[in-house]
Order: sequence, then structure tokens, then C-alpha cells
Amino acid sequence: MGWLLVLAVCVMVGWLGWGWWNRQSSKPTPTPTPNRIQSAQRSLRTLPPLTPPSVDPTTDTPVTPPVQVSTQALKWIPPVTPPAIPETVPTNTVSAGDDPAIPWSPREATTVLEAQVALASHGINAGPIDGVAGSQTAAALRAFQLQQGLEGTGILDRDTQRALILRSDPMSRITVHGSDLARIGRVPRTWLGKSQATELGYESALEMVAEQCRSHPNLVRKLNPGVDWDRISPGQSVAVPSPRWPPARRAARMRVSLAGRYLRAFDDRGRLLCHFPCSIGKIASKRPVGDLHVVVAVKEPNYTFDPKTFPESAEARSLGRRLVLPPGPNNPVGLAWIGLDRPGFGIHGTPAPEQVGRTESHGCFRLANWNAEYLRQMVWVGMPVSVEP
Repeated sequence: MGWLLVLAVCVMVGWLGWGWWNRQSSKPTPTPTPNRIQSAQRSLRTLPPLTPPSVDPTTDTPVTPPVQVSTQALKWIPPVTPPAIPETVPTNTVSAGDDPAIPWSPREATTVLEAQVALASHGINAGPIDGVAGSQTAAALRAFQLQQGLEGTGILDRDTQRALILRSDPMSRITVHGSDLARIGRVPRTWLGKSQATELGYESALEMVAEQCRSHPNLVRKLNPGVDWDRISPGQSVAVPSPRWPPARRAARMRVSLAGRYLRAFDDRGRLLCHFPCSIGKIASKRPVGDLHVVVAVKEPNYTFDPKTFPESAEARSLGRRLVLPPGPNNPVGLAWIGLDRPGFGIHGTPAPEQVGRTESHGCFRLANWNAEYLRQMVWVGMPVSVEP
């Protein structure tokens, strides 16, 4: 009898357990409370909305919108230094300088054009800005490296890039005014004709714009492919490089290198104030090597033509007398004359700045007009000038 009672109890317990499990599994999923619903809605509102792609009606395929990248966000990325300076001319001249609402963020110069513009802010010029690497650009970079205490490599290496900063936009736009065009005229080709002119001004709008922006005419053409320079009208806007020079400071001494074909000025502590390409005398015996001094500095000088100085000129031989030529950028000595204490020798500008350092003079030291005028503001009567072989 005892074992029958135990069997009956086990059967009863099993039946009760199966019934309880069956009831739990058949219960419906509980409905969330209002608090849970509100919490889920709040979390969904933090997710960005999904924008359906547009569809091309001709192919019935989704069109992926273009990715927009912020240029400001990219400015912090350091540029990769190429093995050589890239010779690039910007094809799109629109930059931050064209929109005053876009502030310029200082950055390193990374191309030849940018380096040539940035060097101007240190009083260093590589000749007319042309965006092309050459011997004059290399000499200018070495001068900057000397000024900054860097290794004189003559290339835009990484250390030089870190020091050569564009503080403002290297490009800008200028407007050609009617008053500018009114001063343009043909320059006579003969010495006698030049002496009879009232001014030896610019011969073309291209020459005027290029010289005022310290640039090569070829670069100005490339930057403005749609401009007809022979038929330019008042109000024409053109894109140009925008070099910014520091105020001229009083120099203590000047050095001219005949072999390097450059001129440099220094302050009383030996710090470099300026570096310019320079043309030297064609005849070695007429190169005034040694110590000289400044005796006069003249802005917009006239020029006294002496036939004896130009024995190769048939006109000079036939004239047999001196002529006085009026001032102007196309005057033989340009826009500035710095006379030295050796008769007939001086430092001056030129009508052809793109030839400075590449052709030879009749004995004087020839600079681009803008460099000669800048130097004129730095010199003083009695200032020593050292001319080195």
C-alpha cells in the first residue's frame, strides 16, 4: 500500500507542473507603458533623418548626390613637399580675396608662384613673378634662408615652407581705370624722338598691369585668358598676383655680387633687408669692383644721352651731341637713379624688368623699376656700397 501512495503523489505533482508551464507560455506580450513609448520616441528624434536618393527619370536609377568637402577643414593638413618646386599657374583665379566675407587663413607657400609672392613680404624679389622655377628664384630662396637662419638649399624644402608663410591671399583683382589708359602711348624708337617726348610712359595696358603687380606679362596673360589686351576698356577687372612689401627701412650698407648677379642691403646689425636680381656691366673693365658710396638718390629722373656711351649705335655716331630724355617707366634708367662716387656709375631701374639679371648693361647696376624705387627709399648719401667679383 505504501508504494501505491508514493506513485499517486508523483503523478499528481507532474500534472500540476505541466499545467503551470503551459499557462506561462501562452501569455500575450505585455504592452509598453506610456513612459516606455515616450522614451523610445525621444531616442529616435536624436537620429539624423534618412534622405531618399533622387532618381534619374531616364534610367529609373538612384542618383548619388555629390560629396561636399569644406575647404576650411582641409587647411590644417600640412602639404606634402614635392621633390622639386611645382611650377603651377592657377587656372581658377577666384579665391578668398574675391569675397571679403571669406577670411584668409595664413598658410605655407607650396608652389613657385606662391613662394615668389610670399618672398616679397620679406623684401626679397626673384624678378618679375612668373610662377617658374629658375636661377633667380633659387637665389631668392637662398637669401630668405640666410635671413631666417636656415640651410641655404635654394629650394622650397620642408623647413623653408614652415618659415615662408602667406599672410594674405597671393591673388587679387584690380580694375583698369580710364586715367590709366590715358597715359598709355607709343614710345619713340630713336634717341632724338625720345628726347622730344613729354613722358616715356607705358606702351600697353599689359605692360602697365604687369609692372604695377611686379609680374611677368606672360603670367598676367595666363591668369586672364579672356582679356583682349589690345582692346581693353575702362572698368576691366583682371586677376593678378598680390605681393605685399614691408615698409622700406634705412639700410646701413649694400653689397653687389657680380658673379651672383644680385644686390643685397643690410641693416646696422647685419640683417638682410632686401635681395634683388641685378644686371651688371657687359665690359669687365667697366665693372667698378671695390668700395663705393652713394652720392645721390633721385626719383623719376630724366636721362642724359651721351653718344660716347653707345658707340655701337649709328644714330649716336651721327648725332654728335647729348640729349636729355624725359622721366617715365620707359626711360633708360627707369623710375629711380642711385648715383655712386665713380663718375657715370649708378644703380637704376629699366624699361625691361624681365631682362634684369639675364642681359648686361653698359656699366651700371640695373634693377627692375619697383626694386630700384624700393631701394632708393633705403639709401642715404655716403652709404657704403661693396662691389664683389
